[in-house]
Amino acid sequence: EVGEPTKEENAVAKYLRFNCPTKSTNMIGHRVDYFIASKAVDCLLDSKWAKAKKGDEALFTTRESAVDYCNRLLKKQFFHRALKVMKKKPEKEMKNEKEKEKEKEKNKTDSSKEEEKKSKKEVAKEEKSKKEKDKKKEVEVAEAKKEKSDESPGTPKKKKETKKKFKLEPHEDQIFLDGNEVYVWIYDPVHLKTFAMGLILVIAVITATLFPLWPAEMRVGVYYLSVAAGCFVASILLLAVARCILFLIIWVLTGGRHHFWFLPNLTADVGFIDSFRPLYTHEYKGPRPDSKKPINDKAEDAVKPQKLDNEEKSYSEKKEKEAKGEAEDEEGKAPGSLAEGSAGERQSDTDSDRKDDDGSQHSNGNDFEMITREELEQHTDEGDAEE
Repeated sequence: EVGEPTKEENAVAKYLRFNCPTKSTNMIGHRVDYFIASKAVDCLLDSKWAKAKKGDEALFTTRESAVDYCNRLLKKQFFHRALKVMKKKPEKEMKNEKEKEKEKEKNKTDSSKEEEKKSKKEVAKEEKSKKEKDKKKEVEVAEAKKEKSDESPGTPKKKKETKKKFKLEPHEDQIFLDGNEVYVWIYDPVHLKTFAMGLILVIAVITATLFPLWPAEMRVGVYYLSVAAGCFVASILLLAVARCILFLIIWVLTGGRHHFWFLPNLTADVGFIDSFRPLYTHEYKGPRPDSKKPINDKAEDAVKPQKLDNEEKSYSEKKEKEAKGEAEDEEGKAPGSLAEGSAGERQSDTDSDRKDDDGSQHSNGNDFEMITREELEQHTDEGDAEE
């Protein structure tokens, strides 16, 4: 037979109830609070009963002693052992997930085909953009490392944990075991704070009912306070209606393109001060003239590299032609210089010929004057005489 709990057991159970970390969940259609056995043992080992007093021994010296004491509390029905049962997803959700996975695979295959069809120039551009992104990521990682180094070394690391849904069911073996076992609280004492709040509420109701017995000055002050509170609530309601009317007027006049909200967070689930921030918000949701530009920009980007290649080719060809022309001019000048050095030179360009050559940029090679033998002999005689 299990007797009634002692004062010490009640005190230990109350300490556990309010100091051991608990969570809430559903069990057989009821909302219950549960805790984990290992955390309860740790909580008892950190309590005042784990320290020896003068003339008395400590109640909890080892984990085994704490487990034995928790077994006593379990037998006296302060809590009971429960079993975690994972919730299964319905068949419809499973089918939807499978369909989503198939769609993702199809999208991957389509994207791979599109990437193969892309030209080498587009691939080069993508590689450049990827390199820029990688550099940005490296900078962000370096900043994150600096922030982590600034933090204290004892701070716990946050991990992304996916919450799994489960429910609790009563366990057949009602034994307290140190580990990850789950125990549901049956003992639910009234906390001191809740007791104080209830007492204050009762006193407030009694004082409100005795309003006719209050002094005249207090009654006048409460009257003015109530009027001020009513005016404040009425002003908030009028603001909420006025902002909706203003939004509708602007929306109708602009054909749904401009969305203007005055005090957008007035009715949002935020604090009192945040409900008046920001003063207004404005969004433009109409057609933009720059919507057609991206397509033309892509076409221009594809054409620009071709133009640049053609210009480079033409520029290189011009350079080669100029080099060839200079080489031919040098070859043509070399024999002329030898003939001038020798006494056997018989022909010379006249001033008129030079002027014609300078004036005519496009010559066919046949623009020469016909000279007879007599004129040639006269030129040679004049040259000999001058010598």
